Amino acid sequence: MLHGYIPPHRFLPYLSWSEIDQLPDKENTVIVLPCGAIEQHGPHLPCSVDSVISSGVMGAALNRLPAEVRAFALPPITYGKSEEHLHFPGTMTLTGTTLLSTVTEIGESVYRSGFRKLVFANGHGGQPQVLEMAARELRLRHGDFVVVPHGVSRLPSAASKQVSEQEKKLAMHAGHSETALMLALAPETVHMERAVANYPPAFPIKLLSGDGRPACAWTARDFGPSGVIGDPTSATREQGQEILDTLADSWAQALTELFALRWVVRDEPTWERGHHNGFIQSVQGTALGS
Repeated sequence: MLHGYIPPHRFLPYLSWSEIDQLPDKENTVIVLPCGAIEQHGPHLPCSVDSVISSGVMGAALNRLPAEVRAFALPPITYGKSEEHLHFPGTMTLTGTTLLSTVTEIGESVYRSGFRKLVFANGHGGQPQVLEMAARELRLRHGDFVVVPHGVSRLPSAASKQVSEQEKKLAMHAGHSETALMLALAPETVHMERAVANYPPAFPIKLLSGDGRPACAWTARDFGPSGVIGDPTSATREQGQEILDTLADSWAQALTELFALRWVVRDEPTWERGHHNGFIQSVQGTALGS
């Protein structure tokens, strides 16, 4: 069915338009949009990693919420801005402009439906800036819209205790944590016998990169032919389940607090677009849900 990893009772499209119209407390109900990608993840992982992880983590989090915390998920965006991997077969990429338009227009639809809290739950490291731009644009348009762009794996979890210092500093793609999560979420798609370790050389200008990660723009092929940037070889399903459980607990707490949040609201947008792409400041208002 369409809901995939999302619990059916938390999947907004399974409601009719009239049921959505009659939902109580819509201004505080949290809508979650998982944002992934279809791109190479080395020879041992499927190209669907980012889409699986964003939906899988958020589905597990939504399943942990008490009934009184109102939150629903939308179908995930499974295509993202993945140009850094386009040299590898299987990578399906949108331009940044297309992704920006897509998530902004989905956000407008969420707003028109009466909701005022939206989370872009991002599973792909190549597109947070685009989602941040969309969130800011939606806030500029609507002074009572709270839009949170955030990486699904950037909340507290067990991942940091499982990996080496080298992995923490230099791993960026298809390494230990992503492999472990995929072993927990979709083990039939993982081929550990093909897993290889591969780290980029530390960036030599310490003033620009304290941990050694590349400070300049890069593409995946810059670091070798495998597409891996990290060490997945020691990942296990048990480790992935621990990461999934701890991430889901963190997200359940975050969604609960977002549901309770009362943020600044303005009667009109904070900034209204003026002529020639200028902006005109507008007036302040009260707190959301007050």
